[in-house]
Amino acid sequence: MLRERYEPQNLFEMVAALNLKMEPVLARLDQLLDDDMLFGEVRADLAQRYPHTQHTGRPSTPVEVILRMIIVKHLYGWSYEETEYNVSDSLVLRQFCRVYLHAVPDDTTLIKWANLIQPQTLHALLDHVTELARSLKVTRGRKLRTDGTVVETNIHHPTDSTLLGDAVRVLSRTLKQARQVLTDPAALSPASFRDRTRSARRQVKRIMEAARLRGEQAADQLQTAYRQLIDTVQASRRQAQRVAEALKRQADDRAERLTDQLNAFLPRVEQVIDQTVRRVLAGEKVPAEEKLVSLFEPETAIIRKGKPARPTEFGRVLWLDEVEGGIVSGYRILDGNPSEKEQLRPSLDHHVAVFDHPPDVLAADRGLYSEDNERYAQRQGVKQVVMPKPGVRSAERRAYEKQRWFRRGRHWRSGIEGRISGLKRGQKLERCLYHGPDGMERWVGWGLIAHDLRAIARATAC
Repeated sequence: MLRERYEPQNLFEMVAALNLKMEPVLARLDQLLDDDMLFGEVRADLAQRYPHTQHTGRPSTPVEVILRMIIVKHLYGWSYEETEYNVSDSLVLRQFCRVYLHAVPDDTTLIKWANLIQPQTLHALLDHVTELARSLKVTRGRKLRTDGTVVETNIHHPTDSTLLGDAVRVLSRTLKQARQVLTDPAALSPASFRDRTRSARRQVKRIMEAARLRGEQAADQLQTAYRQLIDTVQASRRQAQRVAEALKRQADDRAERLTDQLNAFLPRVEQVIDQTVRRVLAGEKVPAEEKLVSLFEPETAIIRKGKPARPTEFGRVLWLDEVEGGIVSGYRILDGNPSEKEQLRPSLDHHVAVFDHPPDVLAADRGLYSEDNERYAQRQGVKQVVMPKPGVRSAERRAYEKQRWFRRGRHWRSGIEGRISGLKRGQKLERCLYHGPDGMERWVGWGLIAHDLRAIARATAC
């Protein structure tokens, strides 16, 4: 049965001798979270857990507690385990999260509920928080700056050998589980369930040792080691295909779950084999968009931003829109590594949809510049379009960009770099620890919602 909230209590009154109270920003944030819109959106998603979640079963952790604990988690950049511990240990956070003197939900319970919240819900929540900032006059949407960054996925540095090793490991692990699930494992030969992990690990080590050597002999050793590893992976793949066929003939939930798991991994394993053969054995240059860099996070893209410290990053491109007042008004998680020029129109259109008017100032870096983008912004009613033109500029263009309003807009645009840095440090947006595309949406969405709520609280706290 889905519970909405506990009976209200005031712990500060119950332990008056301690003179406990929230800091002004946290107290204001506590008031902001008493919002029926925020509560209703989250409740609607949580109610979908089971068909009769709202009315039957044991009383759940209240929706209000789940919402506030997720906000606290992303506000301070804690893990679920740290959130459980810190809320349990603090009377102030117990009061803020509306747990009172009840048991704090453990981290696994919180994870199960949090994973029910859909990406579209988070976008709607962020739009509502932006509207809240507008109603409280924290922002009026008169200025917009936009930029992109990379959120890394939680993977190890990809190499051909380690990806092949991962393939053998995950297939062998799944085959071991399948052997316990199959009602008649004797129908398949024992070789169908052979664990080749140790053999693959040994071959990966040989590849690493050969890669340190130099000369033609070293290159021959490397190719020989790769051929042996590829043969091992292909043998594991054939085993998995036979076991998957056997699982299909067995109609039960566990068999279906393992079949789905094998059907998801087998095409990825084939892609890893193909790209290794093309790159290592055939000497072909494989385009970045055709490469798979993780069996577990297949949406991970190879992104080159030209940074000296990190020339190549592995993750997803996050595009941010920020208005004055430090409010992030919108975000998009992009597929692959698209052109920056394509991102200006969606950002401007979303701003107009949220604020009902175009910004007076639109600032972006030179990567977004094009004559079409500049004209589009002007047609939408933007008074000052601040996008430096890359490359050779005419004398007229140089004079245009030296105008005072243009230089002021450029200086304001540079502030989004600091905002991105703060989000990566404070809300841990540097690396996503959730899984899959929806996990990336949740990681980013909750981090931005927590950031905006704190910005509103700081601006309006007494």
